[in-house]
Amino acid sequence: MTNQPLRSVAFAGKRATLIGSEIKVGDKAPDCKLVANNLSLVGLDDYAGKVRLISVVPSLDTGVCDAQTRRFNKEATDFGDHVVVLTVSADLPFAQKRWCGAADIERVITLSDYRDMSFGDAWGTHMQEVRLESRAVFVVDSSGTVTYAEYVPDASSHPQYEAAIAAVKQAQ
Repeated sequence: MTNQPLRSVAFAGKRATLIGSEIKVGDKAPDCKLVANNLSLVGLDDYAGKVRLISVVPSLDTGVCDAQTRRFNKEATDFGDHVVVLTVSADLPFAQKRWCGAADIERVITLSDYRDMSFGDAWGTHMQEVRLESRAVFVVDSSGTVTYAEYVPDASSHPQYEAAIAAVKQAQ
């Protein structure tokens, strides 16, 4: 175990401790296993060779998470087929699938970290006290290098959409 300062974010009026190290621009994107809506295991490396916008949310059934996912779904139509937009949460795959159907989400792939929080631990977004993901956005270029990383300090706040979108365009 390494000695690293504890990181935390505001969540529901309290501080939540983040497990894992902070990912920085220039880091190689860590792979991990997530659960797809059909219950299959999916690795981030399954999308290797594409630019990946990874939108991390606590739960799709909340206002800001809903808005964030809808925004990136809308933007994804302009990105082209060489970009994949992934939304990661600890919601059950069944809930993700239901939410996507109700919200007409067609360009974002939702992946669940409910099983073992391997994404949250590897990417430093696992909120220990509530076992949910904190809000974050990452862009990974086609070679697997992180070109954008934003950890939103308050889970009730929106990420910097324009900066993330610009990073996707720059990585293409």
